[in-house]
Amino acid sequence: MLFVGDDWAEAHHDVEIQDETGRALARRRLPEGIGGIAALHALLADQLPGDAEPDQVVVGIETDRGPWVQALLAAGYQVYAINPLSASRYRERHVTSRAKSDPRDAKVLADLVRTDRRHHRPIAGDSELAEAVKALARTHQNLIWTRQRQTNALRSTLREFYPAALVAFDDLASRDALAVLAKAPTPTAGAALRVTQVEAVLRAAGRQRNLHTRAEEISAALRTEQLSAPPLVAEAFGAAVAALVAVTAELVRQTAAVEAKLAAAFEQHPSAEILRSLPGLGPVLGARVLAEFGDDPHRYADAKARKNYAGTAPITRASGKSRVVLARVARNRRLADALYQWAFSALSSSPGARAYYDAHRARGATHHAALRALGNRLVGILHGCLRRHQPYDEARGWQQHAAVPRAA
Repeated sequence: MLFVGDDWAEAHHDVEIQDETGRALARRRLPEGIGGIAALHALLADQLPGDAEPDQVVVGIETDRGPWVQALLAAGYQVYAINPLSASRYRERHVTSRAKSDPRDAKVLADLVRTDRRHHRPIAGDSELAEAVKALARTHQNLIWTRQRQTNALRSTLREFYPAALVAFDDLASRDALAVLAKAPTPTAGAALRVTQVEAVLRAAGRQRNLHTRAEEISAALRTEQLSAPPLVAEAFGAAVAALVAVTAELVRQTAAVEAKLAAAFEQHPSAEILRSLPGLGPVLGARVLAEFGDDPHRYADAKARKNYAGTAPITRASGKSRVVLARVARNRRLADALYQWAFSALSSSPGARAYYDAHRARGATHHAALRALGNRLVGILHGCLRRHQPYDEARGWQQHAAVPRAA
């Protein structure tokens, strides 16, 4: 067998090829793209006997996605995505001086998959549709995070010179707020708006119900007395508000467009019906959960393995007489966010989930700890549904949890 360490960068890959004894057979810096992957295939072909199979090549790399990784998987190699933290700790086993270089990191990765690959998980063979859902789900989430940052910047700017706008609108990303602030980005412009003008702006933005009442509320809020900035300063801040409003409005539109494509792609997946049957999972959260777990049926040996990957299972730190159970910190942040929202949503749609949460709270768990415990249980239920190819059943899902274990 051959063992390859691949330290990737934006424009190149440093690779080291080792045999089973750890002897370095080749070291190269290869360019990113078709030329680089072709050169790697040629290097491996020179070292492998003619009757060797592609799965006799084991590759360690610090990422699980991208065209390069897909090309390695398509070639039939065994590819292990090594967590950068694991690679860093492994490096310290050999070099205590903290010296670091790309060729040295390639050697570390080759050594790691040669000696310790049984402790790591090979990259799963997710379907093309699952990869498409993942791309859309992550893009959708990135847009939401970016929109939130823009909204926070807008709120901070308004607080500097236009607090009346914050009285008028709780949600600055709402269509009402964006439409009115685009029309009146300064306190002077806002106070000058008549109720009929506000009505026209809201109607153009798409509001249909409570139009006059809401227009009166906004107009009254914008006319409230406030500390004012000098005219030139207010105009400068107004330009900033106009720019932030325009960016936020476009982010809202693009988020909605991507969400529609995400929902359509998710509905095409064979597991979509099962995922949507679980309490609290709709098209968006269901797509996120599918995207981050993947759909390779052999990726998780059991429910515990899926929970460990999700980061919902607690960890125990014990030394001597000390024993502490803690929540996992190192985990997939996107999946953790989706599972937290899933657990919260399930509280209002599943009596079993509500009872499970309440029992943990009664035992002294905090709100967040109880939600983590509920999320952990829901991951186990999801695993059972996918393994049996059956939709969620409320009675079956909670029948073994009349007595709830103590929360971590």
